[in-house]
Amino acid sequence: MKRLLPLGTALLVSLASYAQKPFTTGNQRWADSVFARLTVDEKIGQLMMPRANFTNQPYDQEKLKSWVRDYKVGGFVWFANQPYRQTSMINDLQAISTVPMMMGEDLEWGLTMRLDSTVRYPYALTLGAIRMNDDWFYRMGKQIGEQCRRAGIHINYAPVADVNNNPKNPVIGFRSFGENREEVLRKSQAYMRGMQDAGLITTAKHFPGHGDTDVDSHADLPIINHTRARLDSLELYPFKHLIERGLNGVMIAHLSIPALDPTPNQASTLSKPIVTDLLRKELGFEGLIFTDAMEMQGVAKHYPPGVAGVKALLAGNDVLETFTDVPVMFQAIKKALQSGEISQADLDDKVRRILRAKAWLGLDKYQPAPLARLSEDLNQPRAEALARKMAEGSITVLRNEAGTLPIKDLMHTKVAAISVGTPAQGPANPTAFQSMLMNYLPVDTFRVDAKTPEAQLTAIKEKLAGYDLVLVSLHSPFMRSANAWPEPSLKLARNFTGLSNAAYLFFGNPYVLNQLPGIEQAKALVVTYQETAVMQELAAQLVGGGIGANGQLPVTVNPNFKFGDGLRVQPMGRFQYAMPEMVGIDSRILNAKLDSIVNQGLMAKAYPGASVLVAKDGAVIFKKVYGKPTYESSQLVREGDLYDLASVTKVSTSVLALMRMQDEGKFRPDMTLGELFPRWKNSNKADLKLIDILTHQAGLKAWIPFWQTALDSTSESGWKPRTFSTEQSRRYPIAVADHLFLHRRYRRELLRQIEESPVKPKQGYVYSDLSYYLYPQIVEKLTGEKWEDYLKNTFYRPMGATTLTYNPREHYPLDRIIPTEYDSLFRKELIQGRVHDEGATLLGGISGHAGLFGTANDLAKLYQMYLNGGVYGNQRFISEKTLHQWTSYPFPVEVNSRRGIGFDKPDRNRPGLSGPPSASPASFGHSGFTGTFVWVEPKEKMLYIFLSNRVYPTRNNSKIGQLNIRTQFGEMIYEAIRQSAVVGF
Repeated sequence: MKRLLPLGTALLVSLASYAQKPFTTGNQRWADSVFARLTVDEKIGQLMMPRANFTNQPYDQEKLKSWVRDYKVGGFVWFANQPYRQTSMINDLQAISTVPMMMGEDLEWGLTMRLDSTVRYPYALTLGAIRMNDDWFYRMGKQIGEQCRRAGIHINYAPVADVNNNPKNPVIGFRSFGENREEVLRKSQAYMRGMQDAGLITTAKHFPGHGDTDVDSHADLPIINHTRARLDSLELYPFKHLIERGLNGVMIAHLSIPALDPTPNQASTLSKPIVTDLLRKELGFEGLIFTDAMEMQGVAKHYPPGVAGVKALLAGNDVLETFTDVPVMFQAIKKALQSGEISQADLDDKVRRILRAKAWLGLDKYQPAPLARLSEDLNQPRAEALARKMAEGSITVLRNEAGTLPIKDLMHTKVAAISVGTPAQGPANPTAFQSMLMNYLPVDTFRVDAKTPEAQLTAIKEKLAGYDLVLVSLHSPFMRSANAWPEPSLKLARNFTGLSNAAYLFFGNPYVLNQLPGIEQAKALVVTYQETAVMQELAAQLVGGGIGANGQLPVTVNPNFKFGDGLRVQPMGRFQYAMPEMVGIDSRILNAKLDSIVNQGLMAKAYPGASVLVAKDGAVIFKKVYGKPTYESSQLVREGDLYDLASVTKVSTSVLALMRMQDEGKFRPDMTLGELFPRWKNSNKADLKLIDILTHQAGLKAWIPFWQTALDSTSESGWKPRTFSTEQSRRYPIAVADHLFLHRRYRRELLRQIEESPVKPKQGYVYSDLSYYLYPQIVEKLTGEKWEDYLKNTFYRPMGATTLTYNPREHYPLDRIIPTEYDSLFRKELIQGRVHDEGATLLGGISGHAGLFGTANDLAKLYQMYLNGGVYGNQRFISEKTLHQWTSYPFPVEVNSRRGIGFDKPDRNRPGLSGPPSASPASFGHSGFTGTFVWVEPKEKMLYIFLSNRVYPTRNNSKIGQLNIRTQFGEMIYEAIRQSAVVGF
């Protein structure tokens, strides 16, 4: 297996390569040979990189081809496009060029800045909030470089090395890493190295520094009236040090800087004192110098195109980029060359430098970019994972009064989440923030925007006063500057910034905080810098305790919010929702394997639908639903749908409660049933030990068909007298079906049948439900609390696992509950929202062996607690010692038991029988009759949940077992872990 260098080591190795000058490692002989055969016209063409599309117009492929044929342009600058189309166009243009061209694109935050359907890295300002993690920036640069080269791009007009210290800057702002020169340098440098190590030309911009302007150079010529000393200490600082560390490209800004060149209306692009004297000579830069776009008004307003181009070359620029008047530009340069205004030596010097750069790029061995698998190659999951990790690292908490966030008490905190403003992702309800938050606790959601009537705003504010905590998310897609928010949006935000019970999540440019008076008094304030679904989801995970926060403000907003501010917040040990790559698994391998096995079951009609979840290292890395609630349904299964967990109930209720009782000294596995349940002290079960009962080797009968014992063929109703009624009443309160109600005292009959059932101590292992009917009564007696209340108050609600419930139709609409079987014998109806198990039905749906419903997400919280050794959300529920005892094999190998105490475990003689074939001896779990399964693997710090309704429409469907779907699902996880280790994750 190939060993990968740690990132820190990779960065140090990269550092060593930057002692050499730019472009010295290319094929110099090729560059010289190309130069020797170029005509004067072809040399002029090498200096030009025009815009590949006309502004706001589609690409004209024939026009571009004519520029290649007639003017021998040295390359193109690309803008908005689709990856396949752009790369195809690049290949076509390269095919007719006599000298391979350099293709450039402005991709500051990745290809998604110009190309759709590609990886989106955070904005520079967002990344500026990350504390001391150069490895991430290096890796980002490397990935972007690889993506560019894969798409046929050779130059990225990045990094932005401007130090943005002017809140009113209309053009840099969020494109800068911040106001601190050291932070800008560190991040630009690591980003630059990554790109250059991937074989990309970078162009640090906008030299000599565009950060302190209040005019957009696209519209006019900004003036910077700073002294040379100030420029040296701030604006020039990052550029100077990047050059020393091997920067291979610089872009010149359109700025007027009297301290460097007092010529009126002279853009720095056209200034020899700035480009040649300062950059080339004083700072010793030997790479390529690019103009900023020659069509921008900062330069075009004062000079005609051809004149501006000639002046830019005379100033010392090597490449003129982004313009559309190629014939005019070409003729102006040629005329200046013929008149002697531009010397042949100067032209040759620029062309040689360009050809050396092309040789360094490997264009001496140019090959067209393959179009096959282009989209897959540009969307590597590892890149998406890094972008997400960097976004997480940027989250900045500016206020957190008394530790408001994360929410500590999920059980008693009544929470509302209101979205203020329209998220960029559109009008979906709820928002990405609200949806993610619901993975942690129940939340009431609201949405308002600038069009919401005043009366409605007032009513909502009055309603919000009744909550313990209101999470106000302030949304704005307007990132460009502090003045970007329209007044209606600001007015709306101000309407909600004075709530005394609110924590604020600000999704936007941090400078806007200065326009929200009173927000500095908030209980909590979180800044995420930009408005994306990923940022919303991460902010919700912070609120829920799944992740922490470590960001720092990269700019000063006002005296309340200054550069470097940022409180460190620790996660609470609740689930994080992450990509598989974040825990070392290749998501492509995992997704393909798991989709394959679940879809196999769907195609075989082993079940109509399923809900599955995989968690590793405390992170949910796979959460997906498949199919429909029934084969006939037009609705699809949703992640919030509840399933009947069947026998998974045993280890999610009874075993859970008994372990807690053991920790409290109220129960021991070596107790006899007579000790624990005194009313049976004279029965044939009195001396049975609980450890034998819970491992299914005490000799108990497997099950009793209780409902059949109530049959009476001689009665008119078909039931024994006083057993059922078709109408609900005080005497018949228990609804077992829509029109069938059980006598209130039938419980006694049920327990009598269990008490009088035979015991066969020598029968060996026989799986039995019977003892689990007793545990609710036992626990109620030991705790003085009703069984379901005890479970919910002690475990489920504190974990935020609020969908774990009995009788879900009392709490949820039927369309959120997955149907199970059509019962044609007993209940004569489709079972939906009532427990499938007949015995549990006769107990009102509440038993220790069946009856629990829930979602995969909430069930996983309970099993993550088991995996964590009894802790979840920084709260201990079961002691580690007790949990280890119950989840281990209690008997030696020769006993041939595959059981822990209550839990199922791998069969020691037949791997794959009860769990995945690769399951370790430490693993444990349980299956359920309706098609459910849970498995916990401590060796891999992994668990998985598989929920289905395989009994629909009939329990006679046993395909899920015949195909080993549930255990094979787990085996696919083990395989994905192993294969990911081989490929370097």
